[in-house]
Amino acid sequence: MNRLIQNAPLKGIIPPLVTPLLDNDTLDIKGLENLIERLVAGGVHGLFILGTTGEAQSISYCVRRQMIEETSRINNKRLPLLVCISDTSITESIKLANIAADCGTNAVVSAPPYYYAPSQVELAEFYLDVAERLPLPLFLYNMPSHTKVNFAPETIRQIAENKKVIGFKDSSANAVYFQSVMTAMQDRPDFSMLVGPEEITGEVVLMGGHGGINGGANMFPELYVNLYNAAEAGNLQEVRRLQRIVMQISTTIYTVGKYGSSYLKGVKCALGILGVCNDHLAAPFYKFEEPEKERIRQALEKIQTAL
Repeated sequence: MNRLIQNAPLKGIIPPLVTPLLDNDTLDIKGLENLIERLVAGGVHGLFILGTTGEAQSISYCVRRQMIEETSRINNKRLPLLVCISDTSITESIKLANIAADCGTNAVVSAPPYYYAPSQVELAEFYLDVAERLPLPLFLYNMPSHTKVNFAPETIRQIAENKKVIGFKDSSANAVYFQSVMTAMQDRPDFSMLVGPEEITGEVVLMGGHGGINGGANMFPELYVNLYNAAEAGNLQEVRRLQRIVMQISTTIYTVGKYGSSYLKGVKCALGILGVCNDHLAAPFYKFEEPEKERIRQALEKIQTAL
């Protein structure tokens, strides 16, 4: 196990970074530097790139590679770095994993192939094959809304018999399901249990989960770190106070326009207004125009007042 995640399980707030772009095929390197320094200063516990928030499936392999290289360079081993390698091709996933390993990444993350939906038997076979071929530890990534398949708890347990499989990120937004996975893995205290939707991160940590891969931490890292710390300490009053702000973000920044991409548009727009990075989205999506930007600007002002 590499140094930065040898104290398993990995815990805390590990933001899923946006991929700052100047255009569809040009990384905003200055913006990426600003973002990473913002997150480090905010006290986050790790970095996660090329996930859903990172628009990985909309950007080229060239930009994905550059994102890995530049994030590794800027981070300079200060925080554990996780790289998502999800792809419809196992060959491309392994290529990304090898690039990540060469850059000094700590672990990789993989959601199931997302065109033909595999059965649970096929899912287990796939990941047991992948794990053997990877140069790094692996986190499983449950994203059923995008991949059309949900890891059964017993499937996770089967895959995790390979000790290279060290954790699970769940973005199902189903707290009952998450608890069922925790129960299935209760004899593996070294296995990291992380949740994607920030709206339930406090609840999950209170119930024994290990933290959150929360998109809102791109904008307000201290808020989510404080929420995690309060939940870890069992400080219910503080959890309730911070949860109200998290829900304020969720119901304003993420809901401008009735798009499937409203969350991504909102986060990138907010980061642009905050002066962190460019707000360009990879095609087929496009950044907000001025009326929507004004709504994000007003929401940010109210959130900053609440903070």
